[in-house]
Formats: sequence, structure tokens, C-alpha cells
Amino acid sequence: MSPIVECVPNFSEGRDEAKIKQITDAIESVPGVILLDVDPGADTNRTVVTFIGSPDAVAEGAFQGVAKAASVIDMSVHSGAHPRMGATDVCPFVPVEGITLDECAEIARRVGRRIGSELQIPVYLYEAAASQSERKNLAEVRKGEYEGLPNKLQNPAWVPDYGPARFSAKSGATICGAREFLIAYNVTLNTRDKSAASDIALELRERGRQARKPSASPYYSRGELLYYSPGSFPCGNCDFVAKSEEEILSHCQKAHNYDLKNLFSLNGLDGRELAGKNVLRAGLFSHCKAIGWVVDEYKRAQISINLTNYHVTPVHVVLEKVRQLASQRGLVVTGSEVVGLIPFRALYEAGGYYLKSQGRSPFVPLADVLECAVFSMGLNDVSSFNVEKKVIGLPKKNSNALVSMTVRDFVDEVSRDTPAPGGGSISALVGALGAALTSMVANLTQKVASSTEHENILLTLAEKAQCLKDDLVIAVDADTQAFNGYLEALRLPQQTEEQKTFRHSRMQDALKSAIEVPFQTASKSLQTMQLAAEVCSQGNPNSVTDGAVGVAVAYAGVRGGVWNVLINLKDITDGHYIKSMRTRCQTLLQQAESQLAQSSRWVDQNLESLSKGTFNV
Repeated sequence: MSPIVECVPNFSEGRDEAKIKQITDAIESVPGVILLDVDPGADTNRTVVTFIGSPDAVAEGAFQGVAKAASVIDMSVHSGAHPRMGATDVCPFVPVEGITLDECAEIARRVGRRIGSELQIPVYLYEAAASQSERKNLAEVRKGEYEGLPNKLQNPAWVPDYGPARFSAKSGATICGAREFLIAYNVTLNTRDKSAASDIALELRERGRQARKPSASPYYSRGELLYYSPGSFPCGNCDFVAKSEEEILSHCQKAHNYDLKNLFSLNGLDGRELAGKNVLRAGLFSHCKAIGWVVDEYKRAQISINLTNYHVTPVHVVLEKVRQLASQRGLVVTGSEVVGLIPFRALYEAGGYYLKSQGRSPFVPLADVLECAVFSMGLNDVSSFNVEKKVIGLPKKNSNALVSMTVRDFVDEVSRDTPAPGGGSISALVGALGAALTSMVANLTQKVASSTEHENILLTLAEKAQCLKDDLVIAVDADTQAFNGYLEALRLPQQTEEQKTFRHSRMQDALKSAIEVPFQTASKSLQTMQLAAEVCSQGNPNSVTDGAVGVAVAYAGVRGGVWNVLINLKDITDGHYIKSMRTRCQTLLQQAESQLAQSSRWVDQNLESLSKGTFNV
């Protein structure tokens, strides 16, 4: 999957629709950018824009948006309820799929550098892109806001990371950075009692709550408050009572893995000299913020949760803890909802978790995994959850692709008097079918595995088979498109010797790239044969012929892929390449023929044993 980056710039204009439209038009003018959301607020006089695309497209879209905002927004006359430093207040880059947080931080630096040099706007970096630890926290960077910016720019400790240390009354300053995807997630309860939702929310959130003595009530908030006193420093998360401040600090770190001083800081409190202060209880999850509220429209209370790093604190883990805490309080979770978007990976991991919880294989088609997540999390409880619209980074299906056709339409298309789709696409298709059969047998048998070790073997086979299946399905269309580059090179001008040389070089490179497609089809089909052969012996004896068919059709994928490589070598002029590719193809073919012969003998011999009830595994 191509890398996908999200950008969520906040612009200091939430009232003038024409100005907002100019900014979003500038962003959308960049090819490859997809505008997802525009959320203006009149009271805050601020608009949050969300768009995605490739790293380069998003970087360019962000710059164009910042440039247009600097042109149409005058900060000297701006007022609003939300903290802000400039026309573009903050511009974070967020990894969605196929890209790391560090890579997004580099995008933030690249865009920030360009804003500083080309637009002459002071730029500060924050979060993962921060140049120094003191600048990681957004609130710290923005302290003093626009009005305090003239003095801040004169402070040697706050020299901008990029751009001039000079105050611009019109544009102010911009803060660029990189952060993880924020999932806004609400869990719905079968009650209208806000305090019930709040009691659970305080248990979840990282900053925790004030600690209390145990009480008969399941609601923690009803217990008597605890205080630190000289010689008595209770732990808010267990029964331990330390005799000194140093001892309780050490205990919290070693026993519960949190820094008590930092917990005070998270709550905006002074952690020095604890005696006389409320004991604090750390929340269950890091990177988690939560509150309780009542939604009149739903006639129910909800726990509103923000997960700022779902890699560390997965959404399904939090949901299961809420279900547990709700049950302890006599409550039931009726469902949950995603506010805005959720990354594909977060929902996919949730689906895998629930499939495993049910004793089922998570290595099934992607749509099945996501469907399980939606049902298990109750995402259709209070509002409709459309996977296509709500999941960001969802692998896209091309409706015009060959693999999107019905079987009959595809067969008809192959039968027409056109050169494509041809043998290469069919080779990839049969290889994919072999992998699908392999996964089927492994998943069927996993339900009745003879042992945990046997189940793990079958799940590994299913996982590998699903990956091969998906790769080979892509190759069905890739083979048909493989020679597009060659045809483009063929159309290059050839009037001069220099043009002829360049054209020949491009044609040769394009041919080699095209040849790689059927070679990969052959290689992956061989891997499929090997998996299918193993599933014959590891799978349910009654499914042995399904595995055997998987071996046989995958062999056709190897044979067809090799033939398609060899026929196209005739146009290659690189002798070393031809020799190398012929050797690689011969090796693949020998391995495939050996595997086919071995598997065929094994299956034929054991079919007779199966009829006698003496199947040999």
C-alpha cells in the first residue's frame, strides 16, 4: 500500500466562508490531495481542515494552505475563544498507512523550512518534530499566544526553528509538527446518569483522579478522599503506604510504572512537598483522555474518549476495560461510536482481536475482519457506521479492475479478440486461487486442531496464504498493465542519436520492469504450492483434495509465469540479465515440478488410506 499522510491544519478564521473557501481551494488544487473535512467555528474564529494524500502531495497542500491563509487572514484584527499564534496556528502531519511518525516529522521540518524561507513567517516545531524537549508540548510553544509573540521572538530561548525572528502583525507565527492519529471514540451506556459515565472515565484517563479509601459502593467516587501526611504516603493504586516521599515515588515507578511527579504535572498540580495534598490515582491507560457526559439525542450517557496513540493504547483494549468496569457497576455497554475517522490499522487489529477471542482465525479476507470489528464494538448502535466513509487508509478497490468483474464477465473478457488479459493475468489468478484454497483448509482445520501447537501451525499457514493470495490478486491486473511503461517508451522521439539512445535505454528498463511481474507471479505461486502441500498434511483429511487442487493450480501459476518471462526475454539486449533470469526461472521450475510430483504421489497414496480410515498424517 502506498504511504498515506493526514494533515490537520488549524486556520485562524471561522466566520468568513469566502476566506475559508480560498484556503481549502488552495489545498485541493494540489493533485493527489483528498479533502476530508472542513470544520469552522464562529466562537473560536477557527477552522480545522483535514486532508490526506501521499507525503509529497500533503506537504505541497499544506504549504499552499499556509500561503493562502497568510494572504487572506489579518491577525491584527483577529479575535476568538481558542488560543492561537498565527494565521495558520498549527499544522500537524499524521501517519495513517505505510509511513512512520519519524517520516512525518521530517515532512513537518521540510514544510516548516519552506514556510520560513519563502513566506518569511516564524515557524516553531512541536511534538515528534520538536528541535528541543522544551518545545514538544503544543501548549508550551503557544504560551503567550499572538499577543505575546513580539516579546517571545526577542527571547533567545524562543528563536524560531525556521524563518525570521521578526514579528509579522498580519501572519503571526506557525507551529508545525508531527503526531500520532487521534481517535475520538465514545462508548455508550444503558443509563442517563452522567456520574456513572464520569466514574468510569476517570479510571481510564492517563491523568487519573483523586484517590479514595475503599467503600462498599462499586462507584469509586463515593469513597472518602485520601491525603498524604508526614510519615504516611499512601499509594493511590494499591494498598501500599510509604513512610516517606522518596519511598512512595520509588514504589509508584517500580510497582505501577508511572512517575508520580509527572502525574501531578498532568493534573496541573505542584508535586513538591506532598504532605497535606490529595493522593492521586493514576489512570489505566497512557495516551488516553476521557470524560463522562449525557447525549440528549441518544437518551444515554457516554464515555467520551480521545486516544492520542492507538499503537500504545488500542481502541478495542479500552472498550473491553469499559465493559468490565461497567459490569462492576451494574451497567451495560450498548455500543460505541467513532467521531470522525478511524485508521484502517486500528479497526483491523480490533477485528483480529475479536476473531481470536471467538476461537476463530483472524487470517480471513479483510472485509470479514472489519465486519467482525464493527459488530463486536457495536459501532452501529447510536449512528450508522459506513466502513468506506469512516475508515481512513482503507485499501481501495478499483471498480474498473479485472478482479472486480464477476467470474463470468472476466472469462468473457479473456475470450475476446484482444491480447489482454492473457496468460500472465490467468497465471496470477490461478496462483491466487491456490493460496485461497490453502487458507480455506487451514482455517477450517484450525477450529478442530489437535493441540495448541497444531493450531499455531495452521494459523501461520493461513496468514501466509492470505498474504500470497492478496499479492497474486493484485498481479492479475498488474500483468495486464505491465507493458504500459514499455509502450510509453516506444513512443519517445528518435530523430537524433541521443534520442535513440535514450529511447532504447528507457525501453529496456521498462521491459525489465514488465518481466518482473510474471517472475513474481511464478515465485509467489511456488510459495503457494509449498504452503498448499503442507496444508495437505496438516489439514483435515476430508479436505486433502482441496489442498491438492491448491498445489496443482499454483503449479500452473508457476509454469505460466515462467513462460511469460521467457517469451519477453527475446527483446532484451542485456546478455547478463538474460542469463541470470533464465537461471532463476529454471530453478523455480525445477522446484515447482518436484513439489508437484511429490504432492501428487502423497495425495494419491493417502486417498486410498482415507477410504480405509488409515489416513497417514
